[in-house]
Amino acid sequence: MEPTGSLLKTPLTELNKRLGGKIVPFAGYEMPVQFPGGVLQEHLHTRQQAGLFDVSHMGQLRVRARSGSLDDAARALETLMPIDVLGLKQGRQRYGLLTQEKGGILDDLMFANLGDHFFVIVNAACKKSDVAHIRAEIGKICEIEEISDRALIALQGPVASRVLAALQPAVGAMMFMDVIEADLIGEKCIISRSGYTGEDGYEISVPSHRAEDLVEVLVSHPAVHSIGLGARDSLRLEAGLCLYGSDIDTTTTPVEAALEWAIQKVRRAEGARAGGFPGDAVILKQLQQGAERRRVGILAEGRAPVRGGTAIFASETSSEQVGRVSSGGFGPTLGKPVAMGYIASQYTEPGTGLYAEVRGTRMPVQVATMPFITPGYKRG
Repeated sequence: MEPTGSLLKTPLTELNKRLGGKIVPFAGYEMPVQFPGGVLQEHLHTRQQAGLFDVSHMGQLRVRARSGSLDDAARALETLMPIDVLGLKQGRQRYGLLTQEKGGILDDLMFANLGDHFFVIVNAACKKSDVAHIRAEIGKICEIEEISDRALIALQGPVASRVLAALQPAVGAMMFMDVIEADLIGEKCIISRSGYTGEDGYEISVPSHRAEDLVEVLVSHPAVHSIGLGARDSLRLEAGLCLYGSDIDTTTTPVEAALEWAIQKVRRAEGARAGGFPGDAVILKQLQQGAERRRVGILAEGRAPVRGGTAIFASETSSEQVGRVSSGGFGPTLGKPVAMGYIASQYTEPGTGLYAEVRGTRMPVQVATMPFITPGYKRG
């Protein structure tokens, strides 16, 4: 990665510019917010065919136990997260949460078992603090290697499998959250069947010096378009997926965030490896008793988007605020505004009518289940 003024470039920045990307600062990088087709077209194209995203700004790490034992590395990672790392099989990936002592979320991440080490992907805005935190906590047990010579791309959409299988047939047999190391255009890549759009697709870690070549091959397919950050955000919002810093942060617990599905039974109060992670007292109690607020879907009855930060009230005249929108915008697939936010638990039943205060006016909204779209993940 090379700096441009105060901003960094990814291995694909120059190609993004040549492809017509509108470049904006994001998490310290020059990133494309959209391409000539525009956000709406990019969003719908990903839902209908396949979109190609540059996500090289995210952090890629290798975590190895100094003892050489993968189990030692797994146990060390379990001291940082309320997640079953030890039980993750080789060739599989899992969603994880770094927590802090009050139960808040330091970051969310993906980690994969690659046999002799764990391959970890962290958020761009958090990667420096994540690496420092992980090294400080388990650095005596594990080697934490930042990977700086690989790009990361995501190929997402219902046609993604057919497109990528033309380059590497093995990807066609993969299931959601499978991970393999395989050749693409003659380079060894780490390929996971996952993504953050709600669609079937892949994330591909590729050596930086061949990243442009791989992307050019993929976007030469008529079904594949380059997609920017704008559509990436609206796609993940429709899929009910959290954005760190907006929907989750150090003030939100996994239970409040409706992410308890990510905490396996073995790490819960009655599990064989219960607790032992930061904030365990708070999180385990909430798992058993619930939390005072919860992240839910929110649908506006009108056409005006309900943006992040919007206050939610129980009635049109009540002075008591019962919640706040964390992310919101227009959902192109649904053709109407969609949002998510934190609401007091007594108001979180789907169908509950509430009011959002937009520019001084109370607008009727309704609590909704998420995701707002039917996910296209290949589960078998």
